[in-house]
Amino acid sequence: MSAVILVVGEGLLADRVCGDLSTQYEVIRRCNFEAGVPETTDLVLVLHDTLNPSIHKKAEEVLRPTGIPWMRGFVSYGEGVIGPLVRPDIPGCSQCADKRRIMAGRDRKEMWEMEQRRKESGEISSDPWASRTGLLQMAHLLESVIQSVLDGDQAHSVGRLCLLNLKSLKSSWHSFLPDPLCPVCNRLPDDSPAAARITLQPSLKISTDSYRCRSMDDLQKILSRDYLDDRTGLLTSKMYHLMLPFADASVNLPLFMGDEGVAGRTHSYEVSESTAILEGLERYCGLSPSGKRTVVHDSFRNLEDRALNPLKVGVHSKEQYALPNFPFKPFNPDRSIDWVWGYSFLEERPILVPELLAYYSLGGEGIVYETSNGCALGGSLEEAIFYAIMEVVERDSFLMTWYAELALPRLAPYSTDDQELQLMIDRVRTVCGYDLHFYNSTMENGIPSVMVLAKNRKKTGLNIIAAAGAHLDPIRAAKSAIHELAGMMKILDENLETNREEYVRMLKDSSLVRKMDDHGMLYGLPEAQERLQFLLDDNRPLRTFDEEFKWEAVHADLTDDLRDILQVFRGLNLDVIVVDQTTPEIRQNGLFCVKVLIPGMLPMTFGQHLTRITGLERVLRVPMELGYKDELLTLEQLNPYPHPFP
Repeated sequence: MSAVILVVGEGLLADRVCGDLSTQYEVIRRCNFEAGVPETTDLVLVLHDTLNPSIHKKAEEVLRPTGIPWMRGFVSYGEGVIGPLVRPDIPGCSQCADKRRIMAGRDRKEMWEMEQRRKESGEISSDPWASRTGLLQMAHLLESVIQSVLDGDQAHSVGRLCLLNLKSLKSSWHSFLPDPLCPVCNRLPDDSPAAARITLQPSLKISTDSYRCRSMDDLQKILSRDYLDDRTGLLTSKMYHLMLPFADASVNLPLFMGDEGVAGRTHSYEVSESTAILEGLERYCGLSPSGKRTVVHDSFRNLEDRALNPLKVGVHSKEQYALPNFPFKPFNPDRSIDWVWGYSFLEERPILVPELLAYYSLGGEGIVYETSNGCALGGSLEEAIFYAIMEVVERDSFLMTWYAELALPRLAPYSTDDQELQLMIDRVRTVCGYDLHFYNSTMENGIPSVMVLAKNRKKTGLNIIAAAGAHLDPIRAAKSAIHELAGMMKILDENLETNREEYVRMLKDSSLVRKMDDHGMLYGLPEAQERLQFLLDDNRPLRTFDEEFKWEAVHADLTDDLRDILQVFRGLNLDVIVVDQTTPEIRQNGLFCVKVLIPGMLPMTFGQHLTRITGLERVLRVPMELGYKDELLTLEQLNPYPHPFP
């Protein structure tokens, strides 16, 4: 029995496809959906010689309840667009495809606004590149796809777009991910305390010397395929940096407000590319709730018995809130805000967390400046929590060192038998001209933390670069810090010289340090070195890694390591609160993303005006407890200068 195809549309493309298909199938032709869709229809085609987003929206409204699959073909700004094959029973509709395609483009904000206007108004305009030759080529491609669909092979067109360059007639297929926030084909589950509850499960390490439960070889099979595409990808624009001392790869996370580059640094460009993709996915998951729908909007006063008090995570001072045009407002317990559910390991129960602490906060109704601090992605929920805690510990130890000006124990760089670490140190010195100085920055939690300063031996380039790492294995912590340092070596030297006067002004006036990059560039100035002299002073003896680091427990199951860590924080009466940020895009591949908050520990901030210390008494107490200071510090005694974290 011949298939029934309904063609909705006008123009040469619709005419040609109708004529060709009518020799094999029963074809019904309509200009719009006003007359409805015959019940016997097997496939609907929506075809136009130009962009007509309003009819695509109408197609979703009309066809979704019927269960009839449909496909579109149209011309948009010199490009023919075919697909996707929309199956009403699965996520991934035409609106998802348009969002991914527009977001991957350069003029995404303008294009999105333009298509939304056209969608609402029904406005259409002809495309000058819609030539007869180009449209005939589109028709040929469409007919080939339709034949496959009707033969039962839908894999090639579900979740994929075919893009045809009407100038060169070159075509290519591109996969896209369903948009979890799409109002047409996706319905996020409501956030709930039940979904937030965490029961730790086994997470076996891939080997005895690893702290991962999934190998990079395994992940490499899916990362580029599912997430990286210059035309429709969640991530775009892969690039290798050849000037840096280690293999450095970056990808772009396209956002409405601009592009955000994320990098991976290892000893292999292939692995660095995968690492960069993972970093981009982590950043994406932390932008806003895309795996669950926020449903709690109330005041802390009304939720106090089951909510985190925002004051416990550190806030800005009264003086900061009073600054002109300060982007945040003091915490008001009577003001209603959005809350998401997290899990408190100290209290062993779900707990409400302000959404603007659980995700990035950029102002507006926010209480504080919150970054990606404590966000991590893993091959299991337990792995993600483990590495999120490591990041909180890393940043806390760095800031504790800076604010209290701790004369940390110096580490002998070659005091381990780890050949890779030794080669990394030698390469940085030989290729970039930097000596690396290592310090034990472990705080009262005992989790090994390493601070590293790179001191330039040359007369040009950044003078000092600072970084840190934290890991149960201090060697891994040191390597992580070196890879972070390497991202600034050589590549930013010209920037320092070009903008030297600007950075000199920052040295004299700390309030001018406003952005993330300002922190690292400021300490590229030789004139700023005196601020780091409390670390660079070489009167302290060099200590070996074995002498300094005492964390000995090693398990075959990463979850056992995580339990050890949680027990340490429980003993310190510090809560570990986990908010699951996992989105459908990463869940489909067995990946997880979390945000960890440890109230009382120092959160990383960028911009001197956005420092967060108020309410965090640990910074005054721990230096004395660890023997660095003879008495409790006061706020006035803390280092007043911008930190050097890059």
